[in-house]
Amino acid sequence: MKKFKFNIHGNQYEVQIVNIEDNIAEVEVNGTSYQVEVDSSLQQTKTPKLVRTLAVPSTDSVPSTQKTSNPESPKGVGYIKTPLPGVLLDIFVRVGDVVKTGQKLAILEAMKMENNIDSDKDGKITEIRVQRGDSVLEGDVLFVIGA
Repeated sequence: MKKFKFNIHGNQYEVQIVNIEDNIAEVEVNGTSYQVEVDSSLQQTKTPKLVRTLAVPSTDSVPSTQKTSNPESPKGVGYIKTPLPGVLLDIFVRVGDVVKTGQKLAILEAMKMENNIDSDKDGKITEIRVQRGDSVLEGDVLFVIGA
């Protein structure tokens, strides 16, 4: 909506353009609504409408699942996934090792930089799904941590 102030023959007018379709403009003059026909058709601006998709983390294998743990399930059970694609340079744990939150599990080379893969859970490594030198994609499961 655009607002204008006009002064015609000493009279003050506040004009607000509400809507324009083809050559018909809906305007409001001092609070009164009018339908006005314009001599030539007005060109609408060609500004594209930005429509964003719902942001869902790409590391979620099933985004509709519940994010909290079941109260009866053992604590610390879960997966350690890759945050970005790359190559595994080194793995610091073996199956059966007990890990704490924040402990370094592996080093991932991505975009010529080394990234630490740390544990975000306490528990025991029950499965290692990768080997040193493997190429991985974003969201691939590297380690399974059990209670």
